[in-house]
Amino acid sequence: MADRGELDQALLDPTRLSIVSVLASARWAEFGYVRDSVRLSDSALSKQVGTLGKLGYVETEKGYVGKRPRTWLNLTRAGRKALSAHVAALQRIAADAEESGARHRPETRE
Repeated sequence: MADRGELDQALLDPTRLSIVSVLASARWAEFGYVRDSVRLSDSALSKQVGTLGKLGYVETEKGYVGKRPRTWLNLTRAGRKALSAHVAALQRIAADAEESGARHRPETRE
């Protein structure tokens, strides 16, 4: 089996993994788009973005569209690197398990 230490502990949380995955597909994404994409409330997304921000994975920018305040989110270079390494580790674990299963030959039962 692959070394599970390669997995990013922060990205083991499905919500945070979903957020960084959505952000990986865009340069900057509007807060509401991310919120709707991962099906979270504003407060839940804010909390997770705060956690990811402290890790240096996500950055935020505030501004206005007309007179309406907006917040945009971006996956940083460190966040992209962490996501890539995490996904690679998951793929190694799955590949190792598949290989191990292919080698396993159960005894015949009667």
